[in-house]
Amino acid sequence: MIYSVIVDVSNSNVDKIFDYKSDIDYQLGQRVEEDFAHRVTEGFIVDKKSHTDYPLDKVKTIICAKDEFSAISLEMLQLAKYMQSKYHLRFIDVLRLFVPAEMRGNRVSILTKKQASINHDSNLSVQQMLNSLKSNAQKQRQLLTFLSQNGATLCEQLNAQFGNAAVNALHTKGYLRFDMVTVQRTPYKTLAKSHRQPHVLSAAQQQVVDQVMANPTASFLLHGVTGSGKTEVYMNIIQQTVDAGKTCIMLVPEISLTPNVLAQFRNRFGDVVAMIHSGLSAGERYDEWLRLKNGDAKIVVGARSAIFAPLTNVGAIIIDEEHDASYVSDFNPRYNTVDVAQFRQQYNGSLLLLGSATPSLESFYKAQQGEYKLLRLPERINQRPLPTVEIADMAHEVRQGNRTIFSQTLKDRLSQTIKSGNQAILFLNRRGYSSFMMCTKCGYVARCTDCDVALTYHREDNELKCHYCKKRFHVLTHCPECHSQSFRQGKIGTQQIVQLLEQLYPGVKVLRMDADTTQNKEGHVKILSAFAAQEAQILVGTQMIAKGHDFPHVTLVGILDGDQSLYYSDYLSAERTFQLLTQVAGRSGRDKDAGRVVLQTYTPKHYCLQLASRQDYLGFYRKEIALRKASKFPPFAAIVRVLYQGENEQSCIDLVTKHFAEIDKIKQTNPDAFFYLDKMRCPLKRAERKFRFQIMIKLEIDTAEDIIQQIYATTDAHKHKDVQVFVELNPQNLS
Repeated sequence: MIYSVIVDVSNSNVDKIFDYKSDIDYQLGQRVEEDFAHRVTEGFIVDKKSHTDYPLDKVKTIICAKDEFSAISLEMLQLAKYMQSKYHLRFIDVLRLFVPAEMRGNRVSILTKKQASINHDSNLSVQQMLNSLKSNAQKQRQLLTFLSQNGATLCEQLNAQFGNAAVNALHTKGYLRFDMVTVQRTPYKTLAKSHRQPHVLSAAQQQVVDQVMANPTASFLLHGVTGSGKTEVYMNIIQQTVDAGKTCIMLVPEISLTPNVLAQFRNRFGDVVAMIHSGLSAGERYDEWLRLKNGDAKIVVGARSAIFAPLTNVGAIIIDEEHDASYVSDFNPRYNTVDVAQFRQQYNGSLLLLGSATPSLESFYKAQQGEYKLLRLPERINQRPLPTVEIADMAHEVRQGNRTIFSQTLKDRLSQTIKSGNQAILFLNRRGYSSFMMCTKCGYVARCTDCDVALTYHREDNELKCHYCKKRFHVLTHCPECHSQSFRQGKIGTQQIVQLLEQLYPGVKVLRMDADTTQNKEGHVKILSAFAAQEAQILVGTQMIAKGHDFPHVTLVGILDGDQSLYYSDYLSAERTFQLLTQVAGRSGRDKDAGRVVLQTYTPKHYCLQLASRQDYLGFYRKEIALRKASKFPPFAAIVRVLYQGENEQSCIDLVTKHFAEIDKIKQTNPDAFFYLDKMRCPLKRAERKFRFQIMIKLEIDTAEDIIQQIYATTDAHKHKDVQVFVELNPQNLS
């Protein structure tokens, strides 16, 4: 038999099918070892056939299989071909998405540990064993009694509880037997609780569930305000789907949301729930993947990568907070999670449900056009009111002599919240202590040596850090340009907010949640659990606290620098600002007590902020979609960015110039297909030692697919070994 193999080498020159032979019947998608370029390499079988175009005596033989099972299913092989074609990706880069990275190179395997149990082959009863022990062998007595009551137990637990000497002594006497057993590495074990009965759905929730289950192969967009009970709707749909013998995929945008969702799903569904995201340990990720592969788990909860879960017979795919930019991968391999979900939906004949309080304009437009069935949950559970939003004009605050980051309104509301025993969330989408250090004499700003960005000051570590490449630098004691020792700091970050709050409200416990405080896997859980248990009255955080969390005692949300993201040079800036503000405002007043939001801004009359303060999504949609149509932006056009990265600046410029000339020829042949074409440096000119350039293209929507294929052909035809080139479709990040 001839097998078509993709070798596990991420290089465009070898990203092709190679023929190997074997008398062994391997499966499609199976991982194998083969001789490639005179070294043993791993690969994936993607096809099998009876003959080859090469001389058979020159075709090498597969060495062996890496696993006893097929790592990649037929569905995922089809998905790989789809992604390779749509996004112009290397085949191997797509295949790598489907298996835990640590499987490659045998860096992870099933975990086995030694277990002890009473040796019933000794022909002695437990009582006879106890009677034979010396009177002073108390630990051995306790150990035997424990095992007789609890059964087989891991030796590491017994050693910790009764001592290694007692365990070994009983084993020497023949009273214990040791066995090696497979141990499941379960993420967030402490979240598992007893089975909980589902909530009774409201009439509105039940109507949504009924509409979805009546059309189990359709695509839906659920527009539900914050606190409207979307998660309960998801779980009811999943329950019915699993009861029908099918599997489900549940995606959330932030890793910080996964523990909370996992807890709810474990409480409802028990051990059939698995979790996949990049924050798990290698062992946990492998074991969860294997449980899904073997069918031991029927439901996967996770972030973007969980869309590739090795489930079969998928009945429902649910993407919560579907508007979130994290669902679009902005690093290689680049893909859109919704596109992948739609492929799996069509392959399995399943339902696809996108949910959000602030749907992306493109999704809502598709719903308006009938591509998605639109569902609504316009009110909060039990008809609780949406929070009252007060806009604090920070320009007015400055004129009144208040130059702090807290408006008087926010300070008053915080004092009232603390006094009443309730909790508050303060949102600032900027971590660190301050955004830069500047010499007050000559204006020098400390910048990263590898990236075109100012370094952020982190007071806790007393370091300057680059938030792109993660490099760290000593804090400046004098200016390297003029030797002055006088510096001023830039915009305030979350670290400094916590310090200021502790000064304003002595004795009040404040927690901080951002990328710095959640670096450890359990970081999210510890902070969120502590705040939920009311161990702190104020939670300060970045966008990871803005969505999905439900804290019943939070009655105040303060939004600092609410217009921070409004003036980015990006057609998505208004949409992202509206979504972020509406989402974070929705954390307030989710239980009995009414909620308040203080939105601080220097542009209080901007339509985006006004509409966000009223949580008027439809008003914002009508305004923004009209602007998109007039200015020819998605969904009325397609944006293509060709991104160039390389350590040699001139090599990048040469390749950009070459490609631009070729694309300009395409434009001349198809003038009506192009709304815009230009080449330029990226706003972030250099990152991780690589210079960055881009060609920006705006295409007429109906002919975009054909033009994009021609752009792919152009970038393939002209390459430079020192320059990376990526073609991005409707990129979410234009920096």
